This record gives sequence, structure tokens and C-alpha cells, in this order.
Amino acid sequence: MIPLKSIFNIKAFAFVATLLMLQACNHPKKVYESSCDDEHTFKHISFKCLVDSFANYDNQYVEVIGKYEQEKEMSVLIDDSLVSKGTKKVILVDFSQDCPLFLKATRTGFFDYEANNGQLTPVNNKTITIRGKINCRNKGHLNAYKGTIEHISYVCL
Repeated sequence: MIPLKSIFNIKAFAFVATLLMLQACNHPKKVYESSCDDEHTFKHISFKCLVDSFANYDNQYVEVIGKYEQEKEMSVLIDDSLVSKGTKKVILVDFSQDCPLFLKATRTGFFDYEANNGQLTPVNNKTITIRGKINCRNKGHLNAYKGTIEHISYVCL
């Protein structure tokens, strides 16, 4: 016989799992893609691991999750958990016109001002998954950044 406490735990777990599934259905992911890097394999890596050993990934294609922040002439990927510890480890993000991004199954561009409700990009201050090529030499103004992820061919939010 199953104890009453175990039955309650199973029901509570099933309820929470159902709520999470329903919430996921209400927020479909937006995926912007380009076919410019279809021939490359992307290595999924954590943000912390990437910034801790950035030089090891030079000229490699990676997939990483971070918070995207954009200002007038700056586009960066950060990890809030690293920032809160006082070690702001930041990666520049360099989008290329050679690698145009479009919302999956549409012709809506990543930088389509009108389609993005007047925003320059639809992902500012949001956590995203991004794929691109690592460049250790481009560290931005006064070498203030860890390096750059460039030739972006995938953004998921």
C-alpha cells in the first residue's frame, strides 16, 4: 500500500508539471536563423566555461546562452550570475550583413524595425541562445571585453 504522503507528492508534482507545460505552450520560442553557417558544427558551451577559457575557442563555432544587451554602438552578451559576483565578464556580439537573420519560416529580419514594434532588435535585455564564431582578437575599445562572438547565424529567445 502506498502511503498517503507519497500520493500527495505525486499529485502535487503532476499538477506543477502540467502548469509548466501549459505555460511553455503559451510562449513559443522565436528563432532567427541564417543559412550562412550550415556547414559548421556548433559546440554547446556554458557562458562561464566560455569566458573562463575564451582563447581555447578562438575561430571555433559555439552555441551559448546569455543575456543580450544593446545600446547605440554596443552589442554584448553577459551572464547576470557572473556580474553579481563583481566579475563582469562580457562578450561583444558582432552581427554581419553577410549572415542575415530571419524569423523562422518568414522573411521578417532580425533588424526589421517595423516588425519589432519599433525596437532595433527584439531581444534587448533578454536571455537568448546564440550561435557564432569566436574571435579572441577583437576585444573592443581599450580591450574592455573578453572578445567577440561574430558571424551570428542563430538567435533563439
